Amino acid sequence: MSSPVIAVDGPSGSGKSSTARGVAARLGIDYLDTGAMYRAVTWALLDHGVDVDDPVTVAEAARSVAIDVGTDPAEPSIRANDVDVTAPVRAAEVTAAVSAVSAVPEVRALMVELQRGIIAASTGIVVEGRDIASVVAPDAPVKVYLVADVGARAVRRTAELGGSGEEVDLTREDLDRRDRLDSSREASPLVMADGATVLDTTHLSLEEVIAAVVHLVEQTLDRGPALEEDAHEA
Repeated sequence: MSSPVIAVDGPSGSGKSSTARGVAARLGIDYLDTGAMYRAVTWALLDHGVDVDDPVTVAEAARSVAIDVGTDPAEPSIRANDVDVTAPVRAAEVTAAVSAVSAVPEVRALMVELQRGIIAASTGIVVEGRDIASVVAPDAPVKVYLVADVGARAVRRTAELGGSGEEVDLTREDLDRRDRLDSSREASPLVMADGATVLDTTHLSLEEVIAAVVHLVEQTLDRGPALEEDAHEA
């Protein structure tokens, strides 16, 4: 296969972003963080004072948001309406609002169309999110579903956000809330796709998780190091 697509799904804090970036870098292919795309839309709506709890207003306003994504795993970036929002999309107010925005079917339809276009234009890509193998790229030859104990996920997410140990319980509550919202939404809920390989990252280091996924890719595609050579030659 000349254009491998590797789908990495899982709940918040399961290690999707770090794993997907690491795998893409190891294989010399592109990386797409679909969660950042929903965050970018959310940022733009908040920036324009849109009521993110009104799905009708969100659906209408989202159509005017232009999203541009950088797929270099060494330096992934995202722009909303020509503004670099790579850092701002991680702000607390965006995190609090993104579930509501991403649950709007019209928003998901817009983003899925854009994501599929990025995938089609790539010579090889690792795509991470919550509905990649189930909706965005159901024909991906490699499907990975990461899971982890919610306690471990809370510790990781708190560290990512620069928080202290005292904030872990609050982060855990937020993860529980996000899990419920993501799993119960009508449009593209968080589910494990048929044929996905489940990888529990609770007691694994990042390097161990990356190595496990790379091994799975090599086994599945039966090509090993040739992946990187083809990606660079394309």
